[in-house]
Amino acid sequence: MAAGEPRDVWPLAAELGEGPVWVERDRALWFVDIKKQAIHRYDPASGDKSSWDSPEQVGFILPAEGGGFVAGLQSGLFHFDERSGEFALIVEVEADLPTNRLNDGVVDPHGRLWFGTMDNGERAKSGAFYCFGGGRLTRTPIDNIAITNGPAVSPDGRLLYYIDTLKGTIDCADIGDDGSLANPRPFVRIDPSDGHPDGPSVDSHGCIWIALYAGWEARRYSLAGELLERVRFPVANITKIAFGGDDLRTAFATTARQLLSAETIARQPQIGDLFEFAVDVPGIPCPLVRL
Repeated sequence: MAAGEPRDVWPLAAELGEGPVWVERDRALWFVDIKKQAIHRYDPASGDKSSWDSPEQVGFILPAEGGGFVAGLQSGLFHFDERSGEFALIVEVEADLPTNRLNDGVVDPHGRLWFGTMDNGERAKSGAFYCFGGGRLTRTPIDNIAITNGPAVSPDGRLLYYIDTLKGTIDCADIGDDGSLANPRPFVRIDPSDGHPDGPSVDSHGCIWIALYAGWEARRYSLAGELLERVRFPVANITKIAFGGDDLRTAFATTARQLLSAETIARQPQIGDLFEFAVDVPGIPCPLVRL
């Protein structure tokens, strides 16, 4: 069965909507607007919508053990308490690179947090991927990237998928028991005329969904890198999808309108909104970050 038609569920006109994640304990979708320094929560059952201000650009928000969230702010990882709206520093990241920011993140089945950094101007190849686990921050050998996206982790926690957006490449590597990476290899390359690969997400069959920026669609690829499905949107810049709802068969998609002219926005007025569509194969629950 093919995926359903995308439906606009929150017309919030985000500059750079990103990082959607379904939080099981909350039965709600959380996501960010990086450029407006905002955190958003959407409850599809009640239709309730809530927002919080962030003190810096925020690339992702992921649920933490013991309550609250880990937020990837420009300067590092912070614990975010949604009840008080307060942020507390966990660890600084790349303090020597003030023009970099954190972009996208994922939690593996062991509670380790994997995330990327990037040049805020989207030009310099100053970005790298990191792993935060056991209270320690480790820089991986994957670096020299202008715009990192992902990573995403296979359901068994054995494979890491990571994206170099400007090169149009999605690669993967094996994750060792100790969190080390080995055997990096190409997975899929997106032709620039089709758009730029943005956030990746993995479903319960281990297939990878890729959001396409300037591509008007999200794509689903098999483990072998074969294109299985495509979902077209009424807007060009799809940034990432997340699976939610009671059965994890509702896909939510964030979009972005940053740097677009008024004329371009007028031609696609829903750009920057939050969308949802039905999928046949459910996602996997997001593990909690172990602090």
